[in-house]
Amino acid sequence: MISTALDNIPTPPSSRLLGWHVLDARPKEGWIRIGFDGKRDFCNPAGFVQGGILSAMLDDTMGPAVFTMTEGKLYTATITMTVNYLAPAKPGPITGEARVTQLGKTVAFVEGRLTAVDGTLLATATTSARLVETAKAIASFVSSQPAALPA
Repeated sequence: MISTALDNIPTPPSSRLLGWHVLDARPKEGWIRIGFDGKRDFCNPAGFVQGGILSAMLDDTMGPAVFTMTEGKLYTATITMTVNYLAPAKPGPITGEARVTQLGKTVAFVEGRLTAVDGTLLATATTSARLVETAKAIASFVSSQPAALPA
């Protein structure tokens, strides 16, 4: 497994919920592959992973593509994201891939896709994301958290 800037930060709770884990990355190319767990708890009444969950997986793939490409210097705040649902997602492993298509000074453009274990293309997405210095983004997150209760 390749080492990336993601190794140096804790996995956010929402990513842990999704079963997020890095499978492969080519940071210099702005490409990443992420594994997710399509849990039965994520299913709609028809038994398929709900679309909003798939969108979260796509978002949690495209942002890290930028983060690794910039060696952890830039964090993304999604401006727009367009998702195309192509096939129902059965519960089970889901793989996300993303590629940075353009990295500007203040905005990045990224393409993403989700596939099932059998190779079925489940969804695609494009996003435009505002670039924020990671130190500022993480400081803002930490300061917004409630204080820990005494033990």
